[in-house]
Amino acid sequence: MTWERLDAELADTAGTVSVYAGRLDAAPAYTRLPQRTHYAASTMKVAVLGALYRAADTGTLDLDAPVPVENEFDSAQPDAPRFRCAPSYDDDPAVWARVGGDAPLRWLAHRMIVRSSNLATNLILGHVGLPAVNAVWDLTGAHHSHTGRGIEDFAARNAGIDNPVTAADLATLLGAIARGAQVPGPLATPATCAAMLDVLLAQEHHEDLAAGLPANTRVALKNGWVRGVRHAAAVIFPDDAPPYTLAVCTSDHPHDGKPDQAARRLIAHVSATVWAARRDLLPDRTPPER
Repeated sequence: MTWERLDAELADTAGTVSVYAGRLDAAPAYTRLPQRTHYAASTMKVAVLGALYRAADTGTLDLDAPVPVENEFDSAQPDAPRFRCAPSYDDDPAVWARVGGDAPLRWLAHRMIVRSSNLATNLILGHVGLPAVNAVWDLTGAHHSHTGRGIEDFAARNAGIDNPVTAADLATLLGAIARGAQVPGPLATPATCAAMLDVLLAQEHHEDLAAGLPANTRVALKNGWVRGVRHAAAVIFPDDAPPYTLAVCTSDHPHDGKPDQAARRLIAHVSATVWAARRDLLPDRTPPER
């Protein structure tokens, strides 16, 4: 069986691997350690996107209004000094090119997702606030995940304030956005959810989960990585089967001094395996959770 074979392969993999795979309208077809917490890396940016678009939905923020692009932020640790992002730790020079000027929130949100800009993320967090981000997790039923600080807020990290996620919660959040684009849901209006989905569909980092899919497959994706951690979560839209969610989180995997090539291949393999079973993603074959 597909799932038993995949489960055996993952059990033999170094590090911790969590998986959640299933249709949008059904219980998961396969899970492995779905509620094991991992450091979020950049996957938490989906919840930041949700908080921003919810604020626009209610008229609290104007997505097209320009805001200052500055590199200094309040720490989530009380009484800690303000912190800055490092350009060398970011993946999007386009946002850095605007430091000292301004940019619309909508554009910053796009860069935060498609190029995983850390600077854009912290700028948006400064406008929506951490409570609004955590409200997004709660509203969608992703109760094991939390966003406690911004990116590169090392004072908060050293004080134990962190950003945990689970594979199940990432799938739940992305599934809520995809479903919300079709019918009214708790997160935002269908038009707003559709706009968020469009941003995720424009993802430019295709080296892990999307690498396991046929070319030109529609995939609303956010991935994230730091040393020893690689995650990817998506809604996949096959032409010949119902859409489904897939989230894969890997932590403490070996890196051998190279940028997580093994984790990328592993996530692509899981993605290809689930894709092969896309017409039969039913909940009655889930192996016992360990």
